[in-house]
Amino acid sequence: MKLDIEQYRMVKEALHERANLLEIAPHLSAPLPIMLPVYKWWQLPYYWVGIKLYDLVAGSNCLKSSYVLSKSRALEHFPMLQKDKLVGAIVYYDGQHNDARMNLAIALTAARYGAATANYMEVVSLLKKTDPHTGKERVSGARCKDVLTGQEFDVRAKCVINATGPFTDTVRKMDDKNAAAICQPSAGVHIVMPGYYSPESMGLLDPATSDGRVIFFLPWQKMTIAGTTDTPTDITHHPIPSEEDINFILNEVRNYLSCDVEVRRGDVLAAWSGIRPLVTDPKSADTQSISRNHVVDISESGLITIAGGKWTTYRSMAEDTINAAIKTHNLKAGPSRTVGLFLQGGKDWSPTLYIRLVQDYGLESEVAQHLAATYGDKAFEVAKMASVTGKRWPIVGVRLVSEFPYIEAEVKYGIKEYACTAVDMISRRTRLAFLNVQAAEEALPRIVELMGRELNWDDYKKEEELETARKFLYYEMGYKSRSEQLTDRSEISLLPSDIDRYKKRFHKFDADQKGFITIVDVQRVLESINVQMDENTLHEILNEVDLNKNGQVELNEFLQLMSAIQKGRVSGSRLAILMKTAEENLDRRVPIPVDRSCGGL
Repeated sequence: MKLDIEQYRMVKEALHERANLLEIAPHLSAPLPIMLPVYKWWQLPYYWVGIKLYDLVAGSNCLKSSYVLSKSRALEHFPMLQKDKLVGAIVYYDGQHNDARMNLAIALTAARYGAATANYMEVVSLLKKTDPHTGKERVSGARCKDVLTGQEFDVRAKCVINATGPFTDTVRKMDDKNAAAICQPSAGVHIVMPGYYSPESMGLLDPATSDGRVIFFLPWQKMTIAGTTDTPTDITHHPIPSEEDINFILNEVRNYLSCDVEVRRGDVLAAWSGIRPLVTDPKSADTQSISRNHVVDISESGLITIAGGKWTTYRSMAEDTINAAIKTHNLKAGPSRTVGLFLQGGKDWSPTLYIRLVQDYGLESEVAQHLAATYGDKAFEVAKMASVTGKRWPIVGVRLVSEFPYIEAEVKYGIKEYACTAVDMISRRTRLAFLNVQAAEEALPRIVELMGRELNWDDYKKEEELETARKFLYYEMGYKSRSEQLTDRSEISLLPSDIDRYKKRFHKFDADQKGFITIVDVQRVLESINVQMDENTLHEILNEVDLNKNGQVELNEFLQLMSAIQKGRVSGSRLAILMKTAEENLDRRVPIPVDRSCGGL
């Protein structure tokens, strides 16, 4: 509407790069239809024109043409949608990818083409030398530190590029302590909810929330991802999602879902905060305004900084940066060849590749689809490392946790992909931490055991890795805020009739009227209804509700649990479901009276 030529060029570039990304990593990226629900008639032509202009700018790179849906068709595609006052919807197409795997594929592809890559490497300071021709100091390398071993060493280079995202200014100030800050970090929180909150192949976008921010609601890895927030933040290696931001997203989601769908706080399976490195252009007259595009800056000493931009345009950002390096430092290089250059796993991938994995190796279909979509044509290398299950089917592929398709062979293969820690494995090689923090915690002991075997970790190192990974889940992936929904300080807000009903259920287990139940009590009831469950599993189930950690669940703790469930703060409690199921089975076993008022058999 403002005829902003800079924004037009940015959108045009992003659409070109999106098409390239879908081409070079087809296993990791795919088009996704996204719905904009419309609740006012005047918005329908307004949004339609805007989306059609988006298609027009895309030109030959348009994924699929956008279209309008009637109210009934919109509800058919997105049955969870709030239908009151809905007048219709507009659907447009955008790209979606597995970001952590994409990042890894780029690094692995660079390594295969000769790049020397290293993770867990920190720049301590920049090295400089005096240019004999000008007498000025020039950046000539970096003092680096291996953060895993503490070892420091120098790396000499003709050119140093600062591509450090939110840490951009930290490196710029190593070069010039008086350099003005150009990075304005912003925190964006995302949450993951069960897959039933959205259709498998349709996303939702709200372009104008209650406070003007954009909210999206998308199917992702068979779950539903919702976000995002946009708040100024301090730069940290360990950003933490706040309860306030999580509830903001949930409240916005509630506005767009049918009242039949109860949006519960307890359904947030994982939450995390990411830092966007928004930048101001140091060459701009208005140094306070945020640049919508990326910025390439060259300091007086020759340090080249690339900042800003976004995921979609990473390749063009890199090309602009390398072009600046070649020009500034008189480097010898041919033209860029990265357009159309397949990333690791993409070249021989096809949508039916997973079928060969099932047929050739005896993997479950779900596991095979996951491996093909994660590793592309390298999935066969993972399949070759898969352990025999000992079952009739699947023949190979032991899962790390039962409800997700990640297998033990991925841990071994992940080490070949430079994984160094358990956190690497649960967040950046697999996506367990981002999909379900509890499942990730359950898988941790086995992951650490497998990594320890491959990397020769001693018992102390294994324990250290377990503790670090648990802290990561607790603080950075939302486990803390999830666990705080049920504490020993939680209020009991139940009707008297509900309290009586739950007390009766509790006393079916607490037959001795002790005021608490233990593993022995639960085992006794389960045996009476012919249900077998191992002691370790029972211990885990009770421990989830044992708020004061005294080895038993007291009546008050049970009532706190049921109150939290009713309020939606807790969901999927194994103890609550177990006790309800056991009660129903016990009630069915009560003898039915057969005598009638008039006598008879």
